[in-house]
Amino acid sequence: MSNAPLMPKATAVWLLDNTALTFDQVADFTKMHPLEIRAIADGDAAQGIKGMDPISTGQLSRDEIEKGERDPNHRLKLGETKVALPPAAKRKGPRYTPVSRRHERPSAILWLVRNHPELKDAQIMRLVGTTKTTIASVRDRTHWNTSTLTPMDPVTLGLCSQIELDFEVQRAAKEKPAASTYGGATLLPASETTRKEPEFEPTEKQREDLNVDAVFAKLKTIGGKKAEEE
Repeated sequence: MSNAPLMPKATAVWLLDNTALTFDQVADFTKMHPLEIRAIADGDAAQGIKGMDPISTGQLSRDEIEKGERDPNHRLKLGETKVALPPAAKRKGPRYTPVSRRHERPSAILWLVRNHPELKDAQIMRLVGTTKTTIASVRDRTHWNTSTLTPMDPVTLGLCSQIELDFEVQRAAKEKPAASTYGGATLLPASETTRKEPEFEPTEKQREDLNVDAVFAKLKTIGGKKAEEE
């Protein structure tokens, strides 16, 4: 059984509106990312979601909330539920996106394509719940609404969680490590620039060949032989 409360996002909305708990305490209790909690507090996420009182449902006691308000390091403990919930079945296929959020998917795709080009289409489909055709149209700027699309973080839009986004980005980085960037030309080491080439020392035969007098004498000899033959 999961140790997260029922309707964690609605519970987070209620705790932020009715208690003085910190973002980390609310995130730990609802099993959400602190950035999601901050986005809810700022009004950037969970808009229109009605808060659910965890005290009335028996998931949290008033004494536990007061302990958390007095001590920021205190972690809230979920009350024992009397109803055993079956484990959630694994989803197959793309993520389900509410109708009210579907028009925001192209903006989220554009944000992912620009900020995380290493993500594969399959990963974007899992995060946003879209199709490969839509991703291709956003990449190629052939989407019918391309002129008005604005890149928007899918976490802020509530299409996925920060944990899921980080997981997919880390997986993509492991599968396709970034190529090392060119650092520019570097100077040669001093051992190369100050190294002296060994001096050339001709052999005895090369010295004889370089002797001018000997060369002319040899030429005269060759010329005399040719005159005698004629």
